[in-house]
Amino acid sequence: MKIEEERIFGNQNMGLILGKSFNRNYNLRLPFLDGFYNIGMFFNNKSPFLLFSVDPDFSSSKDLKHGVKINMFKNLESSKFCETFIDLHNYRSSNLDIVNQFKNIKNDYIDDINFIFNENLSLSKIQVDDNTFYEQLVLYGFTMTSFSSEFLFLVAERQSIVAKIKKKLVRSSALQISTTHAIKIIDEYSEEAKKAL
Repeated sequence: MKIEEERIFGNQNMGLILGKSFNRNYNLRLPFLDGFYNIGMFFNNKSPFLLFSVDPDFSSSKDLKHGVKINMFKNLESSKFCETFIDLHNYRSSNLDIVNQFKNIKNDYIDDINFIFNENLSLSKIQVDDNTFYEQLVLYGFTMTSFSSEFLFLVAERQSIVAKIKKKLVRSSALQISTTHAIKIIDEYSEEAKKAL
């Protein structure tokens, strides 16, 4: 009822209420077509779980019919973009558990995919015995060279430390923002890659 009242009275400061599970937020503003997307990443400084928020800002756009598709991937291996263009790293040992960490752009696609940013946010420093570990949020941004204003792929990697069992967990989620035309191009690349196998 409170939210409805705020909407009726025109309160523009309505926020997303996520509860106690999330205590950190990191925001990016990324250009797309003739506008922007404001992307938020919500997470807990003690957990690898992460949630995206996506808010379009095409306030100066004359035509709002862009045919844009937004997808979130908790499993990067299920992304056609990753399957086609990106090498992922998985590793398990007694003190390290890595699932779907970005490794590199595949050699065959170095000219087709642009690495547009890499940001690293250190959340805390943890001492376990004689070792120092860092809780981090690492962000990788990609676009397609020929469709740089029509395609964004953001990988958010959470590195968290579970001190009780002396283990570092690395988990990645991804957000894809794409026009329908750019998705068709990725489908074509994917089909060609399968034929080459």
